[in-house]
Parts: sequence; C-alpha cells; structure tokens
Amino acid sequence: MSKNSSPNDHPLKALAKVSGMGIQMGLTIYGGNLLGRWLDQKMQWSFLEISLTLLAIAVAIYAMIKQAKQL
Repeated sequence: MSKNSSPNDHPLKALAKVSGMGIQMGLTIYGGNLLGRWLDQKMQWSFLEISLTLLAIAVAIYAMIKQAKQL
C-alpha cells in the first residue's frame, strides 16, 4: 500500500458501492411500477403505471448520480 492511499480505497469496497447503487436503482424503478399498477387498478385509470415508472426512473438516476459523485 502506498503512502497516499487509505484503507478505505480498497477496490472491493468501491465494487460493493456500485453494486448497491444498481440494486437500489432496480428496486426504486420496480417499486414505482408496482405502485402505479396498483393505483391504476384501484382507481380505474390507465396512465399512472407509466407515469410513476418514469418518475421512479428519474428519481433513481438522480440518486445514482448523487451517490456517484461521492465515490
């Protein structure tokens, strides 16, 4: 280990963070889709599944960019 690197610079730690970001992104999008589908069935509408899925995608991308800046 060089003088300038810290114990927190381990490559497996970075890999775990990136993997966690992917899982978080997938779960956010899936949750938005499920919520939209449930609301569509409950309220007899046909646009909430698509709308909430797109909103969840935007939120997931925003969260991923915010977390990537911290790496």
